[in-house]
Amino acid sequence: MASSVSNGVPETGSGLIVSFGEMLIDFVPTESGVSLAEAPGFLKAPGGAPANVAIAVSRLGGKASFVGKLGEDDFGRMLAGILDQNGVDGRGINFDQGARTALAFVTLRADGEREFMFYRNPSADMLLRPDELNVELIRSAKVFHYGSISLIVEPCRSAHLKAMQVARDAGALLSYDPNLRLPLWPSPEEAREQIMSIWDKADVIKVSDVELEFLTSSDKIDDASALSLWHPNLKLLLVTLGDMGCRYYTKNFHGAVEAFHVTAVDTTGAGDSFVGALLCKIVDDQSILEDEQRLRRVLKFANACGAITTTKKGAIPALPTEPEVITLLEA
Repeated sequence: MASSVSNGVPETGSGLIVSFGEMLIDFVPTESGVSLAEAPGFLKAPGGAPANVAIAVSRLGGKASFVGKLGEDDFGRMLAGILDQNGVDGRGINFDQGARTALAFVTLRADGEREFMFYRNPSADMLLRPDELNVELIRSAKVFHYGSISLIVEPCRSAHLKAMQVARDAGALLSYDPNLRLPLWPSPEEAREQIMSIWDKADVIKVSDVELEFLTSSDKIDDASALSLWHPNLKLLLVTLGDMGCRYYTKNFHGAVEAFHVTAVDTTGAGDSFVGALLCKIVDDQSILEDEQRLRRVLKFANACGAITTTKKGAIPALPTEPEVITLLEA
């Protein structure tokens, strides 16, 4: 059995976690609680859920790589540099000569929740082709993690499906966080259909309470609603509930782990931090998924990571290191 750090949390594993999808720049208002039009100015914050997960893993001492496409522009080079500075392997990054790096303007409402306006028409991440994939890198993944934004248009959708197949054939654990961004989809129906089109391939799925309501077309956030999303090959289904913690479901047990209470400034990246924490603790020891006590300790650790991430503006600057998380756990 893997050794553990303080609080009985398993050690971070050394297996490679490959994160696939988009990386972009979020422009965050300098003042919270105002609309985009009223914001006096914006700070640029690197983001994109799959890239956030890769950096979250690396910050916690894990081994992470990112596969995606950036614009051959100043912002694209800046993002590649940020991955590099954070110890994320960039061999899976492609640059597009003709398309820009994606931008998103993110409003932080007074309650710390977000509204999005995207500039992608098309952005470089949408143009990743199957033949551009670093197949050797993907084959070396112990965990392959992805979202659903890469399913919206071709050719990126085909690249996503091929990468998933390569990873599965090589024996990787497939981790899926749909990360619903409705403004990017042609319609809610299309979003639901495409998100569900790859549902039964994943071993681990994380949804937020809002995504659970959307995917089940129900306003109930309960066990029955969550279990309606269960599929026979799934090893772990997680529902994150913001400041109410998370719920977990496996073949043999289910339960809830409460949140840590902190003063939230910006919820951006909290879910990605949670996912990165989970993945780097199970990458070398998937038996944790079948041991409720050890899984609960990992989820408590992941909740702490998510909580810390909400205490600063922007996703990547707020992603914690292991000592910061242990401090919160011991407090």
